[in-house]
Amino acid sequence: VDNSGVSKEKLYSTPEDIFAVYEGLQPISERFMIAAAFGNVHGVYKPGNVKLRPELLTSFQAYLGPKVGYEKPFFFVFHGGSGSEKEHIHTALDAGVVKMNVDTDTQW
Repeated sequence: VDNSGVSKEKLYSTPEDIFAVYEGLQPISERFMIAAAFGNVHGVYKPGNVKLRPELLTSFQAYLGPKVGYEKPFFFVFHGGSGSEKEHIHTALDAGVVKMNVDTDTQW
């Protein structure tokens, strides 16, 4: 997919995106994970090419928690976690990541 003409902000999930997923899945089951886009990518990229922003996950929890009645209502998946800095991993875990994919690191 060529996203070169798209605003960088459009490449990240928004609180509205997360809430739409919640509203769609919650009636089916209260147990599900959301794979939000927060700069995570599959594979390893040169530093600076992709800006990982796990703090977005924290903001999603804070913004939407009161709307659904829980402090941390969402379970997140960290797709494309290979090569991530330890600080970003800790931030993501603190924000509700319960599954992290690190296939490329495992293969190396």
